[in-house]
Amino acid sequence: MWLSLAFLSALLLGFYDVAKKQALKNNAVPVVLLLNTLFSTILFSPVLISSEFGLEWFDGLIFSFAPQGVEAHLKIALKSIIVLSSWVFGYIGIKHLPLTIVGPINATRPVLVLLGALMIFGERLNLLQWSGVTLALFSIFLLSRAGRKEGINFARNRWILCVAAAALLGAASGLYDRYIMRELEPLFVQSWYNLYQAVMMAITVIVIVLCSGKEALQWRWTWTIPMISVLLSAADLAYFVALSEDDAMISVVSMIRRGSVVVSFACGAVLFREKNLKAKALDLIFILIGMVLLWLGSRA
Repeated sequence: MWLSLAFLSALLLGFYDVAKKQALKNNAVPVVLLLNTLFSTILFSPVLISSEFGLEWFDGLIFSFAPQGVEAHLKIALKSIIVLSSWVFGYIGIKHLPLTIVGPINATRPVLVLLGALMIFGERLNLLQWSGVTLALFSIFLLSRAGRKEGINFARNRWILCVAAAALLGAASGLYDRYIMRELEPLFVQSWYNLYQAVMMAITVIVIVLCSGKEALQWRWTWTIPMISVLLSAADLAYFVALSEDDAMISVVSMIRRGSVVVSFACGAVLFREKNLKAKALDLIFILIGMVLLWLGSRA
């Protein structure tokens, strides 16, 4: 079951990246992030209110959770800080880079998760899974060559460095998720971390306005902004439920989720008419083969 949920999460994440790219076209990153976290909080507010106040609006359904103490909320607050930091860097990067560059970079994020999973959780991969990881690493080299043709130097480009920082923080979040999902319910995590993020972003936007004025936060309404929240919330919920299963492997789940690159790559080519697609497609092929090897290895 956790494998199916991981693939569903990957599909939703692909469309999430597309909506994010479109929403950031003429909008400041802090505004989009604030609205994203706000809409996500609104989506889960009925579940949060019903569960925390014992209203039983969803009695008999899976959309409820048991209230938790201060320690659990501190863990969720820490997750919110890690994820929000990753989003800030990631949104900045995707705003200034082609989707066909950002997608493959994000697709290699599970390699970092793998290293942590091996050291912290004692997970072990078989030959097929190691082969998949090796192909993902090789794809980084291919992508850097493709990027040079568009004038993007991976070592010096600040937007690439932002995407790299987002990947590192995202990997840290993935490892932390595996830790907290062993003791916390998925809906509790989802509901509260959305709320904490919305509060953090509201404070951030207020500080920016006070220091730099409203002109620093240019934005205009687009329906892709609420779509970011809907797609991400659904993708995260599938991801959290997958991790809550006892036999789930964070290294495999994280790698499968990066299969979202297929959707984002296709939309980058068709909707945004991005360039140098042949070279990037080779990188994508290696990533997809790696995904298949990981999936086969998990069933061995």
